[in-house]
Amino acid sequence: MDKKIKNPELTTPDKLIRTLDELDNKNQNMKKYYIIGLVIIVAGVITGLVLGKSRSVSSATGLPISGGKKIVGSTDTSLFKDVAEGKLEKGGIDGEGTHKLIRPGGDSQTVYLKSSVLDLQQFVGKKIKIWGKTYAAQKAAWLMDVGRVELLE
Repeated sequence: MDKKIKNPELTTPDKLIRTLDELDNKNQNMKKYYIIGLVIIVAGVITGLVLGKSRSVSSATGLPISGGKKIVGSTDTSLFKDVAEGKLEKGGIDGEGTHKLIRPGGDSQTVYLKSSVLDLQQFVGKKIKIWGKTYAAQKAAWLMDVGRVELLE
């Protein structure tokens, strides 16, 4: 019962000893995989940079339209469905919004604004019409992400 089973793979010297040529071939294969991986990573970075520059959002300078009006921002009105008009002022309420749109009817009609598309600072003190998307707020009665602005004055 005390029979020892010998593993033929471990007892043959061919399996235990490797030549330097075998190790060198293995290292060359690994170098080849590292180089291929590096080329793929560099190609991905270059592709990202090229596509990023070609698809970058241009700064909103405005599109003049008839009557001397100016429209700035997204042309996709399906994304920005809510509309409001009023005079733009700087400042939000308790950290909600960066600007506010003063409308007739008092404080309850004020729209607090932020924008992921436009720089609203260029319209401070002007009468504008905005298109945006309404979000829930803690303090503001109406909080909107502005995507499009039409300069009325």
